[in-house]
Amino acid sequence: MTDIEIAQRVTAKHIREVAAKLEITEDKLEYYGNEKAKLPLDLIDEEKVDKSNLILVTAITPTPAGEGKTTNVIGLSDGLNLIGKKSVVVIREPSLGPVFGMKGGAAGGGHSQVIPMVDINLHFTGDFHAIAMANNLLAALIDNNLQSKTKNLGIDPRSVIWKRCMDMNDRALRNIVSGLSGKTGGIPRETGFNITAASEIMAILCLCKDLNDLQEMCGNIYIGDTFDGRAVYAKELNSSGAIAVLLKDAIKPNLVQTLEGNPALIHGGPFANIAQGTNSIIATKMGMSLGEYVITEAGFAADLGAEKFLNIKCRKAGLSPKAVVVVATIRALKYHGGKSLDALTNEDLEALEKGMPNLEKHIESIQSFGLPVVVSVNSFSSDTDAEKQLIFDHCEKLGVPVSISNGWAEGGAGCTDLAEKVVEAAASCASDFTPTYDLKDAPLNKIEKICKTIYGADGVELTAKAKNQLKRFEDLGYGNLPICMAKTQKSLSDNEKLIGRPKNFDIHIREFEIAAGAGFIIPIAGNMLRMPGLPATPSSERIEIDGEGEISGLF
Repeated sequence: MTDIEIAQRVTAKHIREVAAKLEITEDKLEYYGNEKAKLPLDLIDEEKVDKSNLILVTAITPTPAGEGKTTNVIGLSDGLNLIGKKSVVVIREPSLGPVFGMKGGAAGGGHSQVIPMVDINLHFTGDFHAIAMANNLLAALIDNNLQSKTKNLGIDPRSVIWKRCMDMNDRALRNIVSGLSGKTGGIPRETGFNITAASEIMAILCLCKDLNDLQEMCGNIYIGDTFDGRAVYAKELNSSGAIAVLLKDAIKPNLVQTLEGNPALIHGGPFANIAQGTNSIIATKMGMSLGEYVITEAGFAADLGAEKFLNIKCRKAGLSPKAVVVVATIRALKYHGGKSLDALTNEDLEALEKGMPNLEKHIESIQSFGLPVVVSVNSFSSDTDAEKQLIFDHCEKLGVPVSISNGWAEGGAGCTDLAEKVVEAAASCASDFTPTYDLKDAPLNKIEKICKTIYGADGVELTAKAKNQLKRFEDLGYGNLPICMAKTQKSLSDNEKLIGRPKNFDIHIREFEIAAGAGFIIPIAGNMLRMPGLPATPSSERIEIDGEGEISGLF
């Protein structure tokens, strides 16, 4: 049975019933039909935030086989509710690009899903579209200023780094020439499109604390330079107010439910290999204001998502998780041990043993922050008892609790053991996390600390272009910003072919970008794409809708 067929068999509760579990009165709900609602920011209570237990779910290095991180998030939260804890899921919104591209839906799976799954994976409450319009308004204002005869800021069109965006994988738009057709078409220049999840507006929405903060951060977006080399910011175009107006509803978290009728907040969706890769600070704090436990996730593995979650998001928000769950699968560990994709369902203890160092490195990375770790083995029917025992024995040697997660097959009931271990781990947390670096460190020192501590690299190498760009950003006063590393998610290194736990490697920084509005420096290792392309056989080819409006093939 597919995920969508499982979801269609469940009768969803009216969203006011879900809200009632969190003691949210009906007058606070902004309905989007019967199963979705937006929540006002005044539900955030900083005193309650301080008393709640924030649990981060991350994973080993992702593989084509998949790890099921979101499924574990939802199963764990349902499991916590089953053992008498008031738990809330807080996750990102899916992007339409992956939905119609390669990945498919992103609302969990099996009996550990958030619903209405179809709506969540499609247009949902319109947040992504609002972000795209805000992003493209700024792009239009920049092009308008370039050709203005009265308010021209003297921006050099060649220096403009701001691109338009749309929420769809379309490689043909990565690099384009705009402003054709002479005087009526504007100033011709090279530009392009990003996918909406890669827009700095998305990153800002997920790091701001309220509308005033969002407006100020959007004004600080660096868009390019004048002909004489002066940096130009979005606020000089008087754009901040209009951008904030477009985002007045998108800034509010969305309330939905799990298949078991438990509350889930879904809000924002920045990429994890080019931005911070986690839901909004606003949604996280709202969840912590409403629940005893908040289960959240960060994109990809601990080297990307968890590192940024802690060093960027939590530092900005003043939050600290009480425990971190590292999700692994037996088949993915065998892949990291050198087993081919077409043989992962066959028992192979040798390959599994060889793949364990990848899990070990991610555990070490989380422990470097001083946080308790729990390993969750996302279960598949092909897993054998001997393979499960090998992981249990290995984790026991490391002194790390481990649990088999059966959330896909059994929902919350398949995650109660994991829930008990997470509660125990959270209770053992003695202090807030220790960041990987100090914000006062020089940017290159921050990068080296991330690469050596989190990736296991020997050192960092910068191209001449990267060195010049970094000096420029330091001269502009951005040296104290946190670092948002952009590298492949397929390896701990910057070479996607180096699976497992690579050793004796350097990280090569090709160039730098600055997200002055969001507030971080972006070192780019390798060729990172802000606009993905569709695969040879896109997921869209299997999606259909019948005359009654029933959708099939959506993951």
